[in-house]
Amino acid sequence: MTEILFFSGAIFLLIILSGLFSGSETALTATSPSRIHRMAKGGNRRAALVERLTGDAERLIGAILLGNNLVNILASALATAFFIRLFGQLGVLYATVAMTLLVLIFAEVLPKTYAISNPERMALRVAPFVRLVVFLFSPFVSMVQWVVRTTLRLFGVDISGEQILSAHDEIRGAISLQAHEGGLIKNSKDMLDSILDLQDVQLEDVMVHRKNVEMINAEDSTDEIFTQVVQSPFTRLPLWRDNPDNIIGIIHAKEVLRAVKDNNGSVEGLDFLQVAQEPWFVPETTSLQEQLSKFLSEKSHFALVVDEYGAFMGVTTLEDILEEIVGDIYDEHDTSSSDVQILQNGGIITSGDTPLRDLNRQFNWELDDEIVTTIAGYVIDIAETIPLPGQKFNHNGFGFEILKRRRNQVTSILITPPGRPKHSPKS
Repeated sequence: MTEILFFSGAIFLLIILSGLFSGSETALTATSPSRIHRMAKGGNRRAALVERLTGDAERLIGAILLGNNLVNILASALATAFFIRLFGQLGVLYATVAMTLLVLIFAEVLPKTYAISNPERMALRVAPFVRLVVFLFSPFVSMVQWVVRTTLRLFGVDISGEQILSAHDEIRGAISLQAHEGGLIKNSKDMLDSILDLQDVQLEDVMVHRKNVEMINAEDSTDEIFTQVVQSPFTRLPLWRDNPDNIIGIIHAKEVLRAVKDNNGSVEGLDFLQVAQEPWFVPETTSLQEQLSKFLSEKSHFALVVDEYGAFMGVTTLEDILEEIVGDIYDEHDTSSSDVQILQNGGIITSGDTPLRDLNRQFNWELDDEIVTTIAGYVIDIAETIPLPGQKFNHNGFGFEILKRRRNQVTSILITPPGRPKHSPKS
């Protein structure tokens, strides 16, 4: 009877320890680092302990796995010895079945289910116990780590000093998971993703191309310049002389009105070059994150984009960068007509200069925007020529039909997504 109580008590204790190890591993890996960090900053000592433990994840997981395997193997060995004494060699089978059920239910599923439901609460509770385990097993864990790294190095794999996920990748993964589980609506996910993309997107991808930029000829009369400034929907207009590439200043509508007021309400004799601000040129390869920082530091909202040869390529504004995050921003002077028309059959008619990024974000497509910026550029890259109206192309399940072309510019395209009938819209 004493022997039965000893074996039963020892196995029961080891199962509890195994469950504690399993639950601790799940809780410490599933807990929110940002939430734990806020709690630690607020003076919670156990949260600070959890933060230190998870800071060395490899050592933490190694110590917990070592302890978990140790108690599981010991519990299985005791159960086998006990059942063999009771049932002979058949006891091995009984011990295997019994320990499999006990370990699976009470040492794995049950504690991990609780831990995943209450990760922060359990992580705070088990932190002192885990700290003791890490302290006791650290020499053995270091030896195991050395053996693992040496073995992997023999196969040409070197993991020393590698970071598997960057902070941006971890945040992006969390956003994707929350959106998949319904915790984020699509608009919110797009905004958060766009913030993370600011460092990867360059000005050439979002700038207003030079052909769409409204500019002022410095040789025009003062009346013509003033009329253009007042009638323009834009607040800032580049001022050029001799040729449009020679930009000599930026006309700000408010400065013009102020100058007119100081000139007794008349534009006669007004020198718009004196009113113009000095142009600010930035390279087209500047990332949106860098340009946003420059806009904030320079307290400016407008810049001229140039290529590597210094040629004028277009303009970019603070609003352009903000629109990459929140979507199109319209005011009372903007035209809010969309460049994208969705047909009843699922086809999409869009202008050729519509950015691929906008289409991908709106329709959850994955059209490659690394080489080209607009949908017209994408189709031209597929066709390897400037296509004519009526020409059709298929690529990666998408159908593309050229509807309109003006000179060398594709101005209207019918896009047929995968699974839709590929035919032109009826006129």
